[in-house]
Amino acid sequence: MKSLLNEDGYKDIKSRLNNLKEDTDRQWGKMSVAQMCWHCQYPLKLAVENRPNTSKGNWFVKTFFKKSLYNDKPWRKGLPTAPQLKAKEEKNFDEEYRLLHQLIDDFHATKSRDRWYPHPAFGEFTKDQWGQLEYKHLDHHLKQFGL
Repeated sequence: MKSLLNEDGYKDIKSRLNNLKEDTDRQWGKMSVAQMCWHCQYPLKLAVENRPNTSKGNWFVKTFFKKSLYNDKPWRKGLPTAPQLKAKEEKNFDEEYRLLHQLIDDFHATKSRDRWYPHPAFGEFTKDQWGQLEYKHLDHHLKQFGL
């Protein structure tokens, strides 16, 4: 499984993201390109900030969904999105695109970090799992736009 913490995964995502344009047509879903760029920022911010949390997460989600976050099997189209991660209004493509690029760089720069706090919904991840999760999420949404 590719990882955003490894050079090959990082370069792959950055290269594909560089081909994204404001008018790129989506293959499925409802988000515009700008909304997708905004949506993809939250998981990266969460990992980059690496803050302790007191949430125990959701037992059902951790038990039945967690492994699919970082395994080799692609996510299916049209998966549900957490309400707080749904873009309800249009976003500015240039701004969201720039912020997403920066967060990808910031996340990749954490590759030497030793301590990773638990994800608030999914609990403990190893550093490798964090990198795989972030790669897989971005890969899924870039495929959504044919990249």
